[in-house]
Amino acid sequence: MSQPDTVPQSPLIEGRYRLLGKIAEGGMATVYKALDERLDRTVAIKVMHTQLAQGPHRAEFVERFHREARSAAAISNPHIVQVYDTGTANGLDFLVMEYVHGVNLRHEMDTQGTFDVRETVRIVSQTLDGLASAHRAQVVHRDIKPENILLNDRGRVQITDFGLAKAVSEATLSSTGMLLGTAAYLAPEMIENNEATPQGDLYSVGIMAWEMLAGRVPFVSDNPVTLIFKHVHEDVPSITTACSGINPQVAAFIARLTSRSVAGRPDDATMALAELKSLCAGLGAQDWIYRLPSPAKPTRNSSPGRNGAGTPSSSTPAATNVASRPADRFSMSPNAPTAIPTPNDVSTPTGPLHAESTANLTLSNASGQQAATGRTRSFGPRVHANNGSSALHEPTTVINPITASPTVNTNKPAYGNVDRAGSSAATVPAYKSTAMAPQMPPNAIASRPHRHRGLIVACVVGLVLLAGGSASWWYFWGPGSYWSLPKPDDLSCGEDTPCVIKDISWNDYERTLKVTGIPYTTSLKYSDSVAKGDVISTDPATVSSHISKRQSAKLTVTVSRGVRRSTIPQDILDPGTPSGKRPLDALSQAGFTVVEHDKSKDAYSLEHPEGSILSIDPKPGTTMAHNSKVTVILSKGPMPVSMPNLVGRPKDEAVTAFAQAKLKASFTEEFSDTAPRGTVISTSVKPGTQLHWGDSVDAVVSKGPETVTIPDVRGKKSDEAKKELEALGLKVQISSPAGDWFHQVRFQDPAPGQQVRVHDEKGTATVVTITVV
Repeated sequence: MSQPDTVPQSPLIEGRYRLLGKIAEGGMATVYKALDERLDRTVAIKVMHTQLAQGPHRAEFVERFHREARSAAAISNPHIVQVYDTGTANGLDFLVMEYVHGVNLRHEMDTQGTFDVRETVRIVSQTLDGLASAHRAQVVHRDIKPENILLNDRGRVQITDFGLAKAVSEATLSSTGMLLGTAAYLAPEMIENNEATPQGDLYSVGIMAWEMLAGRVPFVSDNPVTLIFKHVHEDVPSITTACSGINPQVAAFIARLTSRSVAGRPDDATMALAELKSLCAGLGAQDWIYRLPSPAKPTRNSSPGRNGAGTPSSSTPAATNVASRPADRFSMSPNAPTAIPTPNDVSTPTGPLHAESTANLTLSNASGQQAATGRTRSFGPRVHANNGSSALHEPTTVINPITASPTVNTNKPAYGNVDRAGSSAATVPAYKSTAMAPQMPPNAIASRPHRHRGLIVACVVGLVLLAGGSASWWYFWGPGSYWSLPKPDDLSCGEDTPCVIKDISWNDYERTLKVTGIPYTTSLKYSDSVAKGDVISTDPATVSSHISKRQSAKLTVTVSRGVRRSTIPQDILDPGTPSGKRPLDALSQAGFTVVEHDKSKDAYSLEHPEGSILSIDPKPGTTMAHNSKVTVILSKGPMPVSMPNLVGRPKDEAVTAFAQAKLKASFTEEFSDTAPRGTVISTSVKPGTQLHWGDSVDAVVSKGPETVTIPDVRGKKSDEAKKELEALGLKVQISSPAGDWFHQVRFQDPAPGQQVRVHDEKGTATVVTITVV
């Protein structure tokens, strides 16, 4: 098949984006490095794969692609890869994104094996910070995993694949390849109910943290169906099963994120981040540097990947927006122009990913990061500066696990083994006996006696500095810099679990805080479960948590006001008031949470409009606990009825029928030549029409045929007599057997005074014959 004419001859998209090369290609999209010539900046362009554009659900997929792209573009956070633009080229939709130079977390996992608690908390906190902005914008990522967590050259987290994740997961979750790469991090409710929630993102973050600490995911299986079954039907094991020495509070936090129940996790990333910050206040130095020894690193071609599905992890980040490093990177050819494929040019990745050339790449001194343990990690390739010195010998940066604020540390080497206590592995060991110590020449000491004095002075100075440093540490960073939150006397705590301060008497605990001198603030809050005057929660939340003495920190205490009480509105029975018109809403606004309304007991009513209250228990004006039961019966309004057929029926029967149907009837009477007197001639509503109680209907009752009394027109002129009789509705016939000489009426028939009908049953007027001479 020949190449279509729509393939661009120049790698310039929309006259603005010049393609520089391909970064990555996966099962969902292809990512290109490009130059935005209008703004003169490097960007990454993600192009939807041809097979998705040609699929039977193209319209739906493209619509979701654009909708999610707009959502991602609305999120502003330094920990989220920004979306700049979207468009269509050659029938394929694309996104223009921020270009990130660094690696993804999967690469760091493959390199490091395991992480210490400090580095894990730092990456998790920055990930939660980015997700918090997304959740506030009502955007759920749905595909949090190490491949979508980028670490730039400064080591800072940037989350990618916003905007495409939801549409792609819905379109390709049935694909085995997609399932293998994602199932290890999917929340149970997403697998079982396809329900995307902020808590689902937190579950994925928790699994990711579990893997960083343990070097593996909690559930491992070669069968994706089995892996999914484990997430849905089994609780994630505690991280202590793999990391026995980890701090219990850290283990409890990861267990909360990975709870199988949605309700067991924080509401969103904002709440999870707040809990993480509170947790960090109670961690000691040994807790921060805890790290499980890395397991033996398997070969890429034979061992299962970190996703637990037997797939090499290097194949999963195919659609990640990161610049390459010399190893384990995506292919990019900066010298060859690249054209976006058309819908007729279907291609999928078939070979391994290649390294990007780094011939001209030079790192600044911010390209590496040194954790508090002294262990150094580089987020860029090991290259040399132009002067020939190694870039890795420049000062490294120390990043706080929460704020990630860099500070320069020039006292430690770029790469050094550091033990759990934080001392360098290069430190000279102390010898246990003189027999093991290195021997010196016998005359070495005698020949240089002044060295004793120098050694003594150095020791004294060292001791003074050590004492001063210890005092400074104690005052500014150690126990002298914080208060330790005391345990309430009436609180019982289990072993190896965080001791959370709640359900204890505030009056008793307040006296304890005043004795220890800990500053605090209080707030009152209603509670259905905590008695009035007891503590609902504190911040920090656990016993022994630290409260800084140097930063004006305070303990925040929330005290229960008891169960909130509410009052039934006085005017709730009056349908003319707002409360009476919408009684259920009025009860809810009043604070009642247990309103029993059985629709089967609602009744029709002529007096009460639909939705108004027929009865309520307790009565209006009652004040009680907001969770006490309130029972209401509502009106269904006037009952629908059918208009009866009353034509030809006597008036008395019509009155009874209208009363039974609760219709308002209005009667009028008319003459009728056909209907008997007193029967219904017609109604204003046709029989069978649906009405409701209280509707009005007009009915016409027959007065019988109209009659008149024949007047005496004898002796009158024929014209005058005819006019008088016709005025009564009668028909006049003139007879003149002897000739009409004088035009004077001599006889008439019917005779004068006789009662006659104006019309007969057929409606013909009665004839009166007058004789003239």
